[in-house]
Amino acid sequence: MPIYEYLCQDCGTKFEKLVRRQAETPELECPKCGQKHLKQELSTFAAHAGGAKSQDAPMCPSGGPCSNPGMCGMNFN
Repeated sequence: MPIYEYLCQDCGTKFEKLVRRQAETPELECPKCGQKHLKQELSTFAAHAGGAKSQDAPMCPSGGPCSNPGMCGMNFN
């Protein structure tokens, strides 16, 4: 289920909302002023995995940590 970011065009409040179905969006209102004049904002996201830290990651021939092990022809198993 996606989390969308909205901007209230009446009071300027930015907020996030978990939207289960697209049909729910007309019912959304600003949590601060209660108005429905909302603009969906572009969202950014961050992913965090409990995997290896960058210093533990394999090194690429370029000298930096490998962001895609195996894609540069090196086999890291």
